[in-house]
Amino acid sequence: MKKSFRALFYTPYLMWLGLFVIAPVGLIIYYSFFNIAHQFTLDNYVTFFRSGTYLTMTANSVLYAFLITLFSLLISYPMALVISKLKHRDLWILLVILPTWINLLLKAYAFIGLLSHDGLVNRLFEFVGLPAQHMLFTDTSFILVAAYIQIPFMILPIYNSLTDISDSYIKASHDLGATNWQTLTKIIIPMSMPGIKSGVQIVFIPSLSLFMLSRLIGGNKIITLGTAVEEHFLTTMNWGMGSTIGVVLIISMVIVMLFTNTKSKRGRRQ
Repeated sequence: MKKSFRALFYTPYLMWLGLFVIAPVGLIIYYSFFNIAHQFTLDNYVTFFRSGTYLTMTANSVLYAFLITLFSLLISYPMALVISKLKHRDLWILLVILPTWINLLLKAYAFIGLLSHDGLVNRLFEFVGLPAQHMLFTDTSFILVAAYIQIPFMILPIYNSLTDISDSYIKASHDLGATNWQTLTKIIIPMSMPGIKSGVQIVFIPSLSLFMLSRLIGGNKIITLGTAVEEHFLTTMNWGMGSTIGVVLIISMVIVMLFTNTKSKRGRRQ
């Protein structure tokens, strides 16, 4: 009876996992071994690893994902630390989450309006006597907009790790003569490392395959593996090459998860 109940309990989860995780990944791997004429071949992988274009796209994807993750972390950690000390921190976390309820496309077009030549930012520059700047369709604008969108996803795991740190550790550190900086670097940051690693996973992995933001904010100047996948599936109809790039992205994501995976024992905040 208990075994049948357990099997019934896991059935929806296993069905969801099979239909929406295993089957799509299996199809991507399957199509990666076929060329545009639907013939079985390994040429897609040979082309990818021998082509300077694809290798450059891979390097660009990793670089952009690293910079987006870095800027997200540099902004998110102090914010999460401050929020964890506030009295009404649940309200502030809600305000952090609110932007994620807005459609990504709407946020992208909002930034186009802000950063365009006749946008609000350039009008403010002109108001204070500064010349208008070309901000849209640049690497900087792409990285900053992508980091802004990813910040809530970086803050949440870090915030959860910080709230899990018991106040007794902080008090003990001060009682032993540690400064605030020493307490931060020797106690708080190491004990919140699981949250940092989770945030890196959540931000870095999707940033590897960004394509909509690279089109709308970066223009045609930002070419990554995500835009290459879009191009092969929707324009050239070379599903085999697009699937090959998808397999490379999946392997990259698994490697990132392995490097950032951690098991820790944290003291709950009292």
